Formats: sequence, structure tokens, C-alpha cells
Amino acid sequence: MSSRDVLRSASTLASYNVLLQVMFRVLTFLLNAFTLRFVSKELVGVVNVRLALLYSTLVFLSREAFRRACLSGGSGTDHSWRQVINLLWLTLPLGVLWAALLVAVWLWLLEVPDPQTVPYYGPAVVMFALSGVQELLAEPFWVLAQAHMFVRLKVVAESLAMIAKCSVTVVLVVFARDWGLYIFSAAHLVYTGFLVLCYAVYFIRFLASESAAKEGFPLRRAADLLPCRAAGEPLVDWTLAKLTWSFFKQSFLKQILTEGERYVMTFFNVLSFGDQGVYDIVNNLGSMVARFIFLPIEESFYIFFAKVLERGRDVKSQKQEDIALAAGVLECLLKLVLVVGLIISVYGYAYSHLALDIYGGSLLSSGAGPTLLRCYSCYVLLLAVNGVTECFVFAAMSQEEVDKYNFVMLALSVSFLLLSYLLTWWAGSVGFILANCLNMGLRILHSVLYIHRCFGSTQWKPLRGLLPSPLLILALAVSAVVTSLSEVVLCCDGGWLLRLVHVGVGALCLLGVVVAVLVTETQLIQFVRTQLLPEYRKKHT
Repeated sequence: MSSRDVLRSASTLASYNVLLQVMFRVLTFLLNAFTLRFVSKELVGVVNVRLALLYSTLVFLSREAFRRACLSGGSGTDHSWRQVINLLWLTLPLGVLWAALLVAVWLWLLEVPDPQTVPYYGPAVVMFALSGVQELLAEPFWVLAQAHMFVRLKVVAESLAMIAKCSVTVVLVVFARDWGLYIFSAAHLVYTGFLVLCYAVYFIRFLASESAAKEGFPLRRAADLLPCRAAGEPLVDWTLAKLTWSFFKQSFLKQILTEGERYVMTFFNVLSFGDQGVYDIVNNLGSMVARFIFLPIEESFYIFFAKVLERGRDVKSQKQEDIALAAGVLECLLKLVLVVGLIISVYGYAYSHLALDIYGGSLLSSGAGPTLLRCYSCYVLLLAVNGVTECFVFAAMSQEEVDKYNFVMLALSVSFLLLSYLLTWWAGSVGFILANCLNMGLRILHSVLYIHRCFGSTQWKPLRGLLPSPLLILALAVSAVVTSLSEVVLCCDGGWLLRLVHVGVGALCLLGVVVAVLVTETQLIQFVRTQLLPEYRKKHT
């Protein structure tokens, strides 16, 4: 597959992933709004912080390193897919070990919620761990799908699983409210079960069809999806296994950085379960755009960079056509996430109070909720830039550089936990966002320096993507002032008419910002139209 073909596939994958994440976040958004009216905020806090942390820790530490290593440049070409499949099945026993360890910690070392307020905590811990192990059964299928750009499979599988989860949750919340944590545990088991079932059924049917042979798929029958030794070669590729180990050490630290605030809340009890519930709801609301736009772009274009770049080699010694393509894509991606992040920061400040009041009423709009969401809006900008820069850096680093970066991640992890603990005592839940901003800024600095070293002596300057045009800066500054004044004058105690006027003011300002982008960022617009909008591309090819 040529570099251009990889770019087209990665762009299509990013587009489908964005649509998928939009659907997920909208469903989760509506589900949270619904359940808030039936369950206590303490129950929400335990589910969304304590149990969600157990699940995310288990699956991330069990599979993330395998995913990055097996999708790095050349898997299936430089490495035998038989060996890759064998390596991926190691995620299952690793997941069982992590599940046993984490269940013991969650049951016997952490504070147990009041059974009157949050019933059935013990069984819920076991069920969430079981759901994580169950999801690992789909890992070989997931990597095969990603590596061969089966873009629709992920959308269909995760959509069906999410619909099943939401359906079970709604039915049990309405008709079996006394079940407590059993409601969310059962729904999560249904979600991971549907996910595994969809992937397994698809590949079994695909391998039984003639399409697999015609497309040159590396596996021939369903039995090839299971671990086995091929004649004349080791069980696993040890070079790939060593790279997996390097990524595993890094993934452990990255997990602490990603979920640091939840670890601090869980292990140090700096917030009550009720406050944790409010924080998590606001946090999810603030991160919606980041998760359904930036994360899919990061995941999809990591595959593009990993396939186009030769890991660990100087850019001058690689195919210059590929390097030019990678540099151009990186510049456009940086400009895209910068523009979107700046817009979110500007409008998040002026519309946080209104959004929380509509979503959760005074439960969320009073107290620290609006301040927390405003801070998160600024954090989204850093999150967006870091996602793209690290996406490139992790695809370009050699194994030795990955090992060295692990020490950087270790220092960042320790400083983040310390900052989270101290800033939370000083500023409450807002301290978590401040600590995240500081650490994200340091990670961006490291990635920017690495990219500068890569392209410093070449004609390509992808970091120019971090420089918005003066007209765009002016439009955003005017919008910030106008919308802030509009919030003071019109929102949010004057009734729905004034609220609608406030929204209208924001819409007019946003229109001005969009016009500024269309006028000044022509290269970005061309990239979005030709690479991130598959429907547009279909009409013009």
C-alpha cells in the first residue's frame, strides 16, 4: 500500500472514528442526564470514578503496549502475522493477572462506600474486572481490523455494543432501581460481550468468504485467529516483543498521567463520592469534543505516521516523498486542532454556566461547576495539541528513544500526582485541571523539541501549524470579549428569552471566526475537504 493510499485510509478511518465518538458521547451525554434524575450523585461517583478507573486501568495496561507495537511500521510485513497474533493473545493472561491484583486492591485496600447509599459494591468490582478481561478477547481482531483499515467494522461493532449498554442501563434504572451497582455492572458486561461477539462473527464470516483470498488477507481460516506455532519460526517475534516491553513501561506511566485525577481521588480521598460524581459529570461534559474529535484523529493518524515513517531513522535517509507527505499532514493536523481548541477555549468560558444549568440544573451550575468547566475548556486546547504531537513522536521514535522517554514520563507522572494532591487541597476539584494543564504543557514542550530536531535541517517546517493567522487571533479576541459581556448582561437568571439572545450573540461571533478561518487558512480547508471528509472525496473522484 503506497503512502498516499495509507493517508486516504487513515483519513477515512479518522472520519468514521469521529462519527463513532460523536454518537458515543451523545448517547453517554443523554444517558448521564437521564440517570441523574434516578440515582444519587454518590452512586454516579462510584461508577464513573472508582469502577471506571478499575476497568480502564485493567484494559489499558493489558493491551496498549501490544497495540502500539503491533501497529508500528511494518507489522505483518517485517513480522509474520502468525507471530503477531500469538503475541496479541498474551493480553488475555496478562489481563487476568491485572484483574486479580486490581480486584484485591479495590476490595481490601480502598475505602468501601456506605452500603446504604451505594449497595453491592463488592460484586460490582468483580463484574467490572470480568468485563475488562472479556473485552481482551477481541484484541487480535481489533489489531487486524486497524492494520488492514477495516474502517466500518469498528463503527458497527462499537455502535451495537453501546446501544445494547444504554438499553440495559435505561431499563434497569427505571424498573430495578434498587439493584444499585448491579445495574451498571450488568450493562458493562453486555457492552464488552457485544463487542467481542461482533468482531468474532465478522472475521469468521470474512475468512470463510472468497473476499479474504482476493484481497490478499494474511490469514486463511478462522483457526488462524487462535494462537499456534508456525513451522520453522519462533512462537513470537522477539524484536516485536522487546518493542512491546518498551511501550508497556511507557503505557504504565501514560495511564497515570491520563487518569491521574481519578487515582488521586480514589487513593487519597481528597473528595467525597458525591463531589467525585459532580466532578466526573463536568469533566465528561468538558471533554466531549476532545474525545470525539481529537482522540479519533490521534489514533488514526498514528497508524498513518507509523506506516509512512521508518522508526528511528533520520528523516534525510528516508524516502523524501514520504517525509514531505508526513510533514504536510502534521502541519495541517496541528493547525486543525489548534483552531478547534482555541474556539472551544473562547466559547467555553462564556457558555459554561449556561451549559451546566441546562444539563443538570442547580446541582451542576452552582458552586465550582462553571469554574471547573471554564478551566477544562482551556485544558482542551493543550490536550488537542499534545495528542497530535505525541502521535507523530511515538511513531517516529526508535526503541532506544522510547526507553529514554520512559524516564521523562516517570518524572511527569510523579510531578503530576504531587501537583494534583497539593492543588486539590488548595483549589478543590479545579486543582485537578490546573495540574493537568501544567503536565500537558511539559509533554507538548518535549514533543515540539523532538519534532524541531527531526525537521530542523530540512526544508519542511510542520511546527508552523501552531501559528494561527493574525486575522483569526483578532476574531477570537473580539468573540471572547463580546460573549463574556453577553454572559454578564443576559445570562442566566433572566429567563429563556435572554438565554436565547446570549446563544444568538455567540452564534454571530462564531460565524465571524469561521469566516476568518475560511479566508486565512486555505491549506487547512483543503486538507479537511480532501482528507477528513470522505463524502466530499467520493463526490469528486
